[in-house]
Amino acid sequence: MNIIRIERSGPLSGSVKIQGSKNSSLALMAACCLSDQPITLSGIPDIYDIRIICDIASDIGMGTARLANGDIRLHPGTIHNANIDKDKASSYRASYYFVGALLAKFGKVSIGFPGGDNFVSRPIDQHIKGLKAMGAEFSFHEDHYTVEAKKLKGADIYFDMITSGATINCMLAAVLAEGRTVLRGAAKDPEVVDTAILLNELGAKISGAGTDTIRIDGVRSLEGGHHTVIPDRLIAGAFLMSAGVAGGSVTVTDVIPDHLGSCLAKLTEIGMEIDYRDQSITASSAGKLKAVRVRTAMYPGFATDLQQPLTALLTQASGRSIIAEKIYPKRFQHVAQLRRMGADIDVRGNTAYIRGGAPLSGSWVHATDIRAGTCLLLAGMAAEGTTFLTGVDHIERGYEDALTAFRSLGALMSLEQVDAAHAEEKLRIGNAKL
Repeated sequence: MNIIRIERSGPLSGSVKIQGSKNSSLALMAACCLSDQPITLSGIPDIYDIRIICDIASDIGMGTARLANGDIRLHPGTIHNANIDKDKASSYRASYYFVGALLAKFGKVSIGFPGGDNFVSRPIDQHIKGLKAMGAEFSFHEDHYTVEAKKLKGADIYFDMITSGATINCMLAAVLAEGRTVLRGAAKDPEVVDTAILLNELGAKISGAGTDTIRIDGVRSLEGGHHTVIPDRLIAGAFLMSAGVAGGSVTVTDVIPDHLGSCLAKLTEIGMEIDYRDQSITASSAGKLKAVRVRTAMYPGFATDLQQPLTALLTQASGRSIIAEKIYPKRFQHVAQLRRMGADIDVRGNTAYIRGGAPLSGSWVHATDIRAGTCLLLAGMAAEGTTFLTGVDHIERGYEDALTAFRSLGALMSLEQVDAAHAEEKLRIGNAKL
């Protein structure tokens, strides 16, 4: 079993180039299925979820190749079926994008239920509602579902809640649908805008992305082209928070500061110094952090994906902080792991109450998802002694090489192999103590 060994780290210093957005890349890769011409994507990170998409692409006939410069070249014109392997689809959350991208072409898509981070059930009811409005019919089975539509037709779709996944999926389906589709109550996330930009570059007719009303006029076909994915705002935010956890100064480059507005405002409120330029942000901390109240929200509010690393930061802030999780109320699996390290955190309903300032101690902890893993990496930098982190595969789903990046800043961590039974026993002992 691979584990990450983390030692208490002194003040961090240096800069990190931020990789392309994972969440945007998952949508862009699927969106390419709408075209019949070759497409080149730049900045797609080399992570586990992308490799799964490439496997799925191969299964359905779409050629993919990672070029010497890191770009990915896709050939959607050779796609010959829309039967997505149910196990591969169930290994990551955003597999449902293949439904919107393939339905108009093939009239029927078979796919496994979405998987990925296991911190809360992620329903697809808004996806179903939107696609049904365009004429799709759903059939649900034990381990997969099928979606059929003889012809997709434009429709007015009113989402019952703001959801970036359903917004993107319905936008994909509408591109080749007959007539106009209007998405009302649409998500405004940068990843939604990035997907719309790619599709428009290929010949789609989409307006309003980035607002709560998106209009899509269906077209007969899409062309090929080239597109560069936006930087990963969530990874950038976590690196900025590391400067608060361990002290020092961290610069993230190749970023879009506007995408991190709510995060930067909260870090400033906590007591960190923030300086940003056109494509870089520097966060500095002298160690004097203040408790805050945080409420997660859909973009442009404070991102739920930054809630977990923020929890690690707030264990170092004097006073009582409160985090209300409004997007995924059960997204607190990281709290039990922080308690192993001595954190004083109480969870009631969808709210965590953090009494910061108490020292953390190294322990055996487990990452249940990508952001929980980030949280525990940060906590390990501040803890006395040694922290051993299992669940490394979750971190690899989101980061190209997290350890190299953190070590370049001065963090003390390394990847090691241990006997799986030994690690499981250490985690069991830790559970018994809680």
